[in-house]
Amino acid sequence: HPSTAQSPAFPNTRWSVVLAATQRETPGAAGALDELCRAYWYPLYAFARRSGQAAHDAQDLTQEFFARLLAHRWLADADREKGKLRTFLIVAFKNFMAKEWRRASAEKRGGAQAPLQLDTAIAESRYAADAAPAHAADAAFDRQWALTLLNLTIGRLSAEFADAGRPGDFDALKECLMADRGSLDYAVIAARLGGSEGAARVAVHRLRKRFREVFREEVAQTVSDGADLDAEMRHLAACL
Repeated sequence: HPSTAQSPAFPNTRWSVVLAATQRETPGAAGALDELCRAYWYPLYAFARRSGQAAHDAQDLTQEFFARLLAHRWLADADREKGKLRTFLIVAFKNFMAKEWRRASAEKRGGAQAPLQLDTAIAESRYAADAAPAHAADAAFDRQWALTLLNLTIGRLSAEFADAGRPGDFDALKECLMADRGSLDYAVIAARLGGSEGAARVAVHRLRKRFREVFREEVAQTVSDGADLDAEMRHLAACL
């Protein structure tokens, strides 16, 4: 099955990305910040929308927040030994909304340009398609954070199969990740894979096992080294 080796494209933890972005002289700092923004902007956008902001205001808020995150050196407060990236970002975003947004809006009207351009059309489609009951803003943020980590996990699994020259196998198997084990029709899965039911059972077992490993790695990248990873895993599972 696809290699389980960690791709070099993924840092040891996403705290490393945060800290690298605080050091402008560090090679790759700009790319590190861009990766951070693009990986985690949507949960903040959803928080702004659930807080009552219109779509265009939520877009402006999120763009300006990430622009000022580096410009004002707020990332220097993101101590990897003191908590979670999830907590740091939502606390900083709330502070920005409360203290900085009015001034940022005035400057934007004055001609300032946000360097991070967000695809609001996709964001609004995703926001409207969320079938979960209406959440308070904080609960919506946590749910979308969990879904973001889930999407990052699925992306990595898809890339592993593609690297192994078997992208079709992942397409055939991916629905098994969220299905109850008792509901799986291994005859159908075997037909999709072009093999036996026994081979299908092995493939499903391996994929589900790898999914748990990669999801745990993604969550681990967002917490400090001494944090309770299992507690964060339970929290995110509850959010979903």
